[in-house]
Amino acid sequence: MAGTGGPVATFSVWDYVVFAGTILASAAIGLFQAIRGRKETSSNEFLLGGRQMTAVPVAMSLTASFMSGITVIGTPTEAYRFGAAFWLFGFSYAIMSVITAEIFVPLFYRLGITSAYEYLGLRFSQHIRIIGTSMYIVQTALYTGLVIYAPALALNQITGLDLWGVLVATGVVCIIYCTLGGLKAVIWTDVIQMVTMLAGFVAVIARGAVLQGGLTKIWEDAGQGGRLYAFDFDPDPLKRHTFWTITVGGSVMWTSIYAINQSQVQRYISCKTLGHAKMSLYVNMVGLWITVSLAVFSGLTMFSIYKDCDPLTNGDISTPDQLLPYLVMDILADYPGIPGLFVAAAYSGTLSTVSSSINALVAVTVEDFLQPVCKNLTQKQVTWMNMGLSVFFGALCIGMAGVASLMESILQAALSIFGMISGPLLGLYLLGMLFRTSNSIGGLAGMIIGLVLTLWVGIGGQIYPPTAEKTNLLLFSTAGCNSTMGQNYTTTISPVTLTSQPDIRPPLADSWYSLSYVYFALLGTLTTIVSGLLVSMMTGGCKQETKNADLFVKKSDLICFSWCSKSEASDVTEKDATHFHMEADNPAFTESDETSKHAEKGTKL
Repeated sequence: MAGTGGPVATFSVWDYVVFAGTILASAAIGLFQAIRGRKETSSNEFLLGGRQMTAVPVAMSLTASFMSGITVIGTPTEAYRFGAAFWLFGFSYAIMSVITAEIFVPLFYRLGITSAYEYLGLRFSQHIRIIGTSMYIVQTALYTGLVIYAPALALNQITGLDLWGVLVATGVVCIIYCTLGGLKAVIWTDVIQMVTMLAGFVAVIARGAVLQGGLTKIWEDAGQGGRLYAFDFDPDPLKRHTFWTITVGGSVMWTSIYAINQSQVQRYISCKTLGHAKMSLYVNMVGLWITVSLAVFSGLTMFSIYKDCDPLTNGDISTPDQLLPYLVMDILADYPGIPGLFVAAAYSGTLSTVSSSINALVAVTVEDFLQPVCKNLTQKQVTWMNMGLSVFFGALCIGMAGVASLMESILQAALSIFGMISGPLLGLYLLGMLFRTSNSIGGLAGMIIGLVLTLWVGIGGQIYPPTAEKTNLLLFSTAGCNSTMGQNYTTTISPVTLTSQPDIRPPLADSWYSLSYVYFALLGTLTTIVSGLLVSMMTGGCKQETKNADLFVKKSDLICFSWCSKSEASDVTEKDATHFHMEADNPAFTESDETSKHAEKGTKL
């Protein structure tokens, strides 16, 4: 009986059929896009879909890219263990969408960039551009390894699927459709995978509602178990999740993910007009709201079912990240194919993220490392280079899954990686976009100082985890378990920390190292901006008054120019685009020679 502990069923034949069908469908889309676009083999077509994508598929791809298997498995577990506070990230998504759409998109769009880090080269120096790209590659490889490994480990324990077999299969499928189909294949597979992820959440909630007697009963159980206390207005920055850490820190963290991360930038600059590019982010915001709401309610459903018999405490599973797979096999095993749908949902999230990462890694490597050195390559050579790099980065991400196996709490670990690395990078972009007095020396110094601080607090927090008082890990019970697997727990218990703590804790462990992981990005951003400005002032500031105005945020970026005529828009070029119409063609098309499109832009400091 569901919710009473003990072993659960394993995959049936139909579950394998549904799971395999989803994986094969993703590969088929890649093959279809390769065949359909076999005559369009340019680098622009491969990396940016010809810059002719529309808002809705790009929006769904944006959502799917970071609503990965980690989200499918990690977010319900977060709600089960810590309550519904994670839903407050909905406010962060809204703030992030406005900032990205109204500040970053117009700037990147009018510059016609392929790599987000081209901007750093134009605004500061090529050395800073290379450093920014290198930081992105390290961050993405680590994150993608975590994305591949964590769902595979959790599902291996429950379904019996071979761990490394699934890891390799996941990587191979992504390599196939990324290599053959390029960005169009990635975006259209993301659309299907997004639908599959949402269907998995709906299946869990619907079945849970039937078992528990309705959605109202689930909500009541969550309230009685303390899972609905979300609006904690305590300003303490050491508390893991409060209203302020999530809305303030979370907004900066998600902005660092969507505004400057190549995986996301590459999508919205592939849109055919600025209007589509902005709209894709606002539609994506709605998609994020729907996804996080379903994920959190899935966690509340899980608590309602297991409120009297926690599978982790009872010994039925070995890690928190196996909770949702265990629930699925517990309550849906009687419906052949439905557990397979959930596994497909988790792996759809993994596929979408891995494919996005591979495509973005290829883009930044080609644009930032290879093309500046190899300027005389033919189009055919560039195409083969793109495909070869897709295979290389796919294999690298599979290899990084071994490193990711050393991390715990997959959702927090994933977001912490972005906070520690993307926070200082976001600060560098804002330093360049908002402050004309900043120079390359200040930018480099600020980024290094910000990165050192975030890595210090982030790594320290991993070694010396915060106490239960700061993490707010909620109570669990095994009083209703039929099988206790050798345990004798019959009363409510509360684990002490997220991970085991060292016996000796230094003074910084309960202060600096206990800073909420959601604040990592904010710390890195502010430190980079402040220290960058100070160093810039000490080194003379920006002495060249003729720096290209297109490299800075403009008031005109914030509104739609309904009075801008079509004739004005059609005259916009990539080099003098100070104003252009929301429905003007992507300005990147006004430059036929991609390898020299930025040759005359900006000035070096």
